[in-house]
Amino acid sequence: RRPQHDATRAMASLRLLRRGCCTAPAGFAQPSRVWGKSSLRCGALGMKCGMTQAWQPDGKVVPLTIIEVQDVQVVQAKRVPTSEGEGLNLQLGSGWQKRKRLNRPDAGQFESRGLPLKRYLREFRVSEDAQLPVGTTICARHFVPGQFVDVQGTSKGKGFEGVMRRYGFAGQPRSHGHSLSHRSGGSLGGAAGSLYATRVMPGKKMPGRMGGKVRTAHSLLVYRVDAEHGLVYLKGTIPGGKGSLVRLKDATRKRMDTSGRGHHRLPPFPTWLPGDDETGGDVTEAPLARPL
Repeated sequence: RRPQHDATRAMASLRLLRRGCCTAPAGFAQPSRVWGKSSLRCGALGMKCGMTQAWQPDGKVVPLTIIEVQDVQVVQAKRVPTSEGEGLNLQLGSGWQKRKRLNRPDAGQFESRGLPLKRYLREFRVSEDAQLPVGTTICARHFVPGQFVDVQGTSKGKGFEGVMRRYGFAGQPRSHGHSLSHRSGGSLGGAAGSLYATRVMPGKKMPGRMGGKVRTAHSLLVYRVDAEHGLVYLKGTIPGGKGSLVRLKDATRKRMDTSGRGHHRLPPFPTWLPGDDETGGDVTEAPLARPL
């Protein structure tokens, strides 16, 4: 079997399903293309390529982070228990992987669905009207310039660091009497009679491992979308180094205006599909009328 041909047939079936030329498979609801008040669509997986900058007509410099969105497909839909009963998660796969690096169960979930092997698997919570069939491709057109997104990644690992670099301590005086202790943290707060315990209190700022933690950058503006090369340009910085995996999804702190009267057009719901309107061409930018 050829996974590429199976994935192509899956996308062809989805296009026929959107046009009403075929019926939906059992257990799959036809995706709605209209935003609702409680609609929650899936995100995307990308790779941080680095940073660049752009200039506005008034001479201001805009720092931009480039994220590549390539080979992202829906692997499966999962029902998970939640505090409100049951929720729907979409599992997305990204990257490519050699067959010898996967065991039989891991490779079987791709081969049984006719999908190419993926290196990364991540899940996104979606609403019922945003469900997508297996094999659907998530591309850079999933986002539109002008909207805000949340980006989650793993920060750069700095190793074991002292309190001056880890927490910004001022250190000890550089005068006489402080030999070889200029960068120490000072007292750890010992006991003062019977009022306090003779121990180090929890949460005390001390030397330790710095970086290498999952961090989220909230409400970053999508400045430009290059659909031809699968690139998304975001205003600002994101955690992680070059080549690291990041998760992108619609911003939660800045709710999207689904009325259609906002400063930008609504993102495609539940995602961009072949045959949708390609307004703006392969490269689109955020409107400069809105202050950045």
